[in-house]
Amino acid sequence: MRTVWKGTIGFGSSAIPVKAYSATEDHGTPLHTLHSADGGRIRMRRVCEVDGADVPAGEIGKGFPLPGGDVVLLSDEELAELPLPTAHSIEILGFIPSAQLDPLYFVKSYYLEPEVPATKPYVLLSEAMQQAEKIAMVKVAIRQRETLGALRVRGQMIMLDTLHWPDEVRAPDFPFLHEDVDVRTAHVRAAANLIENLSGDFTPGAYTDGYSAALQALIEAKIEGREVLQPTAAIQDEGVEALLRALQESAQTKTDADQSASPAVKRAKAAADKAAAAKREAKKASSKARSAPKSRR
Repeated sequence: MRTVWKGTIGFGSSAIPVKAYSATEDHGTPLHTLHSADGGRIRMRRVCEVDGADVPAGEIGKGFPLPGGDVVLLSDEELAELPLPTAHSIEILGFIPSAQLDPLYFVKSYYLEPEVPATKPYVLLSEAMQQAEKIAMVKVAIRQRETLGALRVRGQMIMLDTLHWPDEVRAPDFPFLHEDVDVRTAHVRAAANLIENLSGDFTPGAYTDGYSAALQALIEAKIEGREVLQPTAAIQDEGVEALLRALQESAQTKTDADQSASPAVKRAKAAADKAAAAKREAKKASSKARSAPKSRR
């Protein structure tokens, strides 16, 4: 696993150096956005809405939009200078019962591995949190953004869960919540009994992603049936045709040049060819003369 963050778990004067790793990953089948006519991949362009020009990565910045349409441009240097005390430290704010933290707040989970010299205080904190049956509320900055978080223990690992800030969680406001819905007690009891009959322990391996399996099977079936496109086929054909055109044009140019040559040039070329042929014949005759046996007197 690749380390995504390094820092310390800080509580008072104590600091436990740790490394964070993503605890989850996506295994979905990747699908590209393609041109259905030829299978060519669709690329997303960064276009300026003011002048319509493609914007290179080096000219992309960040800013804050104002109500009237103006923007406040913020440079990377200005953003880097903002105070971020939790950039390299998980600041423990306090401890709460785990049952009080609504799963709605959870965003992403990370494994925290202790640096070798900090193994003992790490295990001490883990054991103490398990015995107290508490989780720690923390603040931490990941990727230059400070976020609320929680430390909890899973097995012997201390987990960091990033959380939504309270003002990021929406309050539900739907019509039925304001209505007096009459539900009979007998019906509630019957439904509860059905739930109880269908209840069991949580076994992660019992749950599978049927859609991903069906999608992979569909892709494999199309590959076996040769239902595939060659996005570069048209480009390759164009290259072959361009090469043939270039060769044909070169040949035609040479032919035209030969046909347009003046009679004097043609006579000179013929004389040169005749002289070369005579030279070759003389060379052959000389070679025969040297190789012939000499007569004795």
